[in-house]
Amino acid sequence: MRVKKYIEVPEEILVGLAEGKFIEGSLHRDKDTGRIVFNAYNRKTKTRKKDKLLASLEHGWLKESAKCIKFYCALKKSIGTARIISALEREQRVAASHLVDREIIDRV
Repeated sequence: MRVKKYIEVPEEILVGLAEGKFIEGSLHRDKDTGRIVFNAYNRKTKTRKKDKLLASLEHGWLKESAKCIKFYCALKKSIGTARIISALEREQRVAASHLVDREIIDRV
């Protein structure tokens, strides 16, 4: 059995739908009028800046985001614990020297 109902939708939502946007919201029955009403959620669009690459390392990278400095290093387990530790220390020294160089250049 099919039932047709009319839904009250604000015009700005219809404009957004005509532009191909997705509209999230709630559908409920108005207590006073008994009509079905659609209320759109007031959500902000997510805009995220990409992280800035400070240095490309041998086994990873050093990046800067709006709030953090990110250091990433990926090594295979098969090379052994001792070589992993020495490679991590070497990568950390290189990353630290890049940060120091950057700080010196920024202050000059």
